[in-house]
This record gives sequence, structure tokens and C-alpha cells, in this order.
Amino acid sequence: MRFLDFLRIDVSALTDGFRQNSRVILITMFSVVLVVCAACAVVFFLALKGGEQVMVPALEGKDLSVAVLEMQAKELYPRIQLRYSDKPDDKGRIIEQEPKAGSIVKAGQRIALVVSRGVIIEKVENYIGQNIDDVRINLQTLFTSSTVPLLSVKEPVLYKFSQEPAGTILEQNPEPDVSITEPIQLTFVVSRGAQNDQINVPTLTGRSIAEIVAVMEQTDLIFNFTARAPQNNETAGTIVSQLPAGDTRVSKFSVVDAVLAVPVTPPKGFVYGIFREELPEYPYPFKITIDVISPTGERREYITLRHPGGILSVPYLLPEGSMLSLSVLNKESGVYGLTTVNLETQAEP
Repeated sequence: MRFLDFLRIDVSALTDGFRQNSRVILITMFSVVLVVCAACAVVFFLALKGGEQVMVPALEGKDLSVAVLEMQAKELYPRIQLRYSDKPDDKGRIIEQEPKAGSIVKAGQRIALVVSRGVIIEKVENYIGQNIDDVRINLQTLFTSSTVPLLSVKEPVLYKFSQEPAGTILEQNPEPDVSITEPIQLTFVVSRGAQNDQINVPTLTGRSIAEIVAVMEQTDLIFNFTARAPQNNETAGTIVSQLPAGDTRVSKFSVVDAVLAVPVTPPKGFVYGIFREELPEYPYPFKITIDVISPTGERREYITLRHPGGILSVPYLLPEGSMLSLSVLNKESGVYGLTTVNLETQAEP
């Protein structure tokens, strides 16, 4: 019984005690709450402040492993991006960093590092048998973002007659598989084509302008066109004479003179003409393209042929207001308006 009496709680006494000391108890509880809130605020702002501030070290030009050790010493962490560079010696080194050296940041921040993967190519390719123009374009595309390209073609290239197609690379220096340690100029010996290749002159007489354009694209000859009004029973818009005659055996890129019969009054809305341009002499026949730009701005290919330079002469029958665009090796060299042909009576060639 005494044990139970000990455990019995005198509720009345507790209630009286609380009433007598209620002010002290409330002040104590409020003080405890304030202390806990203050402690939470201190912890919150300490966490918000984070680590101490440190200075970002200069990492550009250093090896990645060295840069990482320097960053760890300052409790900084890398965010790595790989990129090709212009210099072979840069491989594995830091070429850019952000923030820059000397910036003040908090410990624990990530630093963006651009690490060089080296150069795009490490050895000289075997270019023998490739076309010189294709090689030039490929190298320009490969190093278009480089201030100093690792590989470039030394100009002027050397040419010699060969049974290989014109423009084919016959020799190169440096040799294939040479390691690239610095910018290199490639020296090429290029084929001019066979010296005395013979071909048959096609028969042009009686053919229309569209047919003549198709023949020009397939024949390694230089055509020189003149125009006059039709005579007797000649058909307007066709070739009425040529020299040399069809089936004559001549050397490649010999000149063939041809006379085009043009009506005095062309079809309504169209222009008869002969495009003529003086081209520089090329070391071998270059790819020449003429595009037609319509009055609405639409572009289409009119003719593509090989030409060694000199007089370029191409007949046309096109809508009024059209323009002609001349390109050499896929690079536009000029845009021209249409010119109505100047009819003249001339002796037969």
C-alpha cells in the first residue's frame, strides 16, 4: 500500500503549484523557444554562406592532372569539356577555363575546363590519286575554324603531262603517314592530262540550242559561237555551219567555230543570246558552271563543262529578265544580265 501511496499523484497540489509559478514557467518556455529559434537561424545562415572564398588558380596551358591537383588544394571541382585544337602539343592540356584565373569564388564551386583532344588529324594522308580541287576543298573545310591550318596546299602546284586524268595528284611531299607536329604545306605534282589526246569533233549542224548545250557538257572542246539571221531554208535557233566539220579528228580543247541562226524577232518574252567571257588561262581544265536565275529568283543549272581558260562562249534562249551566274570550281565569279544577240551576216566558216 505504501508503494502505491508513493506513486499516487496529488493533482490538486500540482495545480496549485502551477498557479503560483505560472509566470516563471511561461517565461522559461518562451526563453527556450527563443534560444532554439536563434540556434536554427545561426545554423541556417552558416549553411547558406557555404565554404570560404578562394581565388581561382591559373590553369590554362597546364596538364589536366596538374590542374586537378591545384583545384583540389582549394576545394574546387572541374567540369570538363573536350575539344580539338590547332597545336599537337596541346593534347591533354587546359586551353580555356571559366571563371578566369584570379576570380574569387566559394570553395566547392565547379570550374569549367576545356581540355584539348589534340589535332583533328595526326598524320599526313595519302593524297596520290585524288583530285587537287577536292583536296583543297577538304582541307579548307577541315580547318575552317583554325587560325593557322595544320595542312595547306603550297601554291603554285607543279604540273606535268600524264596519262592520268587532268587534276590528279601524282606526287606529294611530305610522304603519307608523316606525323604532324607543326603546320605543314603540302607540295603536289599534278597531272595536266595527256599531251596529245585526240577526239572526234561532234556534228553540230542542224542541232538546237538545248542539244548544243548537252553536247558541250560531254565534249572536251572549246566552242566559239557567232550568230546571224537565217538564210534560205535555214531553221532559226539551230547551228547552220561549223569548222572543223563533224567527225574531224582534233586534239582535246581545240577551238570549234559554229554559226547560230537567230530569228530577227525572238519568241515573245524570250531572249536569244550568246554568253561570252574571257577566262584566265588555267593549268588544267577547270569545272565551269553557268546557272540561270529566273526573274522570280529561282536558280537552276544551265550548263557544266570543263574549260582550260580563254574564251568561253555559250548560246542561250531564255526568258526575259533572267540572269546568268558563272562559277569556277564551285565558286561564283560573277552574275550577268541577258544580252540580245547582235545579228550580223558573215561568211560561212
